[in-house]
Amino acid sequence: MSEDEPSGAPGVRIQALIARAGIASRRAAEDMIRSGRVSLNGRVVTELGVRATPEDSLTVDGKQVVAEAKIHRLVLNKPPGYLCAMSDDFGRPLAASLFKPQIQERVYNIGRLDLDSCGLIMFTNDGAFAARVGHPSSGLVKEYYVETDCRVPNDFGKRFESGIADDGEVLKAERATITGERRCEIRLVEGKNREIRRALASFGLKAIVLKRVAIGPVRLGGLVEGRWRSLTDEELASLGMEGTI
Repeated sequence: MSEDEPSGAPGVRIQALIARAGIASRRAAEDMIRSGRVSLNGRVVTELGVRATPEDSLTVDGKQVVAEAKIHRLVLNKPPGYLCAMSDDFGRPLAASLFKPQIQERVYNIGRLDLDSCGLIMFTNDGAFAARVGHPSSGLVKEYYVETDCRVPNDFGKRFESGIADDGEVLKAERATITGERRCEIRLVEGKNREIRRALASFGLKAIVLKRVAIGPVRLGGLVEGRWRSLTDEELASLGMEGTI
């Protein structure tokens, strides 16, 4: 039983309902309540202890809050050529489409992998989970396997770990290990846009394969490309999500 549903108390705290609907994390929902953006049965609510039942009408900025029928926290092995977005004007295939028809609820990606990259990416309809895992403060290490078009210079790893200046930013890996003539393994904590590809480009290299194999305690393992699974209880516990909604 979660802290939002103690024995004998009717309903669920409204910040939890907002998070369940995928609108915002629970903490962000609390800020919405304090700022007067949330209404219950037509009356503005600014107190955090207020609860709602399924019969109540809950709105944020005038829009009805509808909790998802089922909460999903998913791992996908994204193939190259699939876009991490909820829509695309150019009609390119969407990674989210790979969950259909088994997952009926709308799920969205936490973070991104670019179009040509592949590997592990998480999807959810749980705003609290997305905020916890996706925020840089989580400190989750992301691990990548890379194959390049040409030989990787011996000093690539050391320079990437020290920091590479590029377009006003410093590209920096927690660890970059050369594992073969054209292969390396890279660990990032706070990834910047296309950071690995940009670091490689500074050495005149291109990634032929760029595959994310782990995010913190969650590993790709033997998950087949294009397939997905739910996170295990052990993985959720390692991510600090025990006892959540």
